[in-house]
Amino acid sequence: MERNVAQIALFAALIAALGLVPKITLAFGVPITAQGMGIMLAGAMLGAKRGFLSVMLFLLLVAIGLPLLAGGRGGLAVFAGPTAGFLVGFPIAAFVTGWFVEHARLRHVGLRAFIGAVLGGVVVLYAFGIVGMSVSLGKSISECTMLMAIFIPGDLLKAAITGMLVAAIAKARPRALGWTANA
Repeated sequence: MERNVAQIALFAALIAALGLVPKITLAFGVPITAQGMGIMLAGAMLGAKRGFLSVMLFLLLVAIGLPLLAGGRGGLAVFAGPTAGFLVGFPIAAFVTGWFVEHARLRHVGLRAFIGAVLGGVVVLYAFGIVGMSVSLGKSISECTMLMAIFIPGDLLKAAITGMLVAAIAKARPRALGWTANA
């Protein structure tokens, strides 16, 4: 139990720390940040349930006003801007990533983590983010999808790094993975 709580808190802190990496904000208000990789890592390392909980803890801290998002943003107002859909999608993305890693029948854990990160941290997260942008910016879904295309290469790179990190950790310390009973 204590180990679970510690891992959940650790990954919430990791996501916050990745927000310290300088962001690049594009003209339509969505920043390029390293925090998406933290979401992917939370799911891939902790599994679906604990990955979800770590992201929910992070979002709770943001909601109460801690400036943990890239660029030092926090508070309830961030849940009403162009990035709100992404914030809502964060815990679901971690859950999907973790679920895939836990249940995929692929032998290579790094490949499982990469594919899970693409499914959760790109496909699912973009679905939520694009809908949120559409509502916030008053643009069509197709317009917002086109705006998001610039992020795909970077997010695929984050998924690849996630896969490599999880593979390295699985080799060095397999018990560090929260889902190793299913590995």
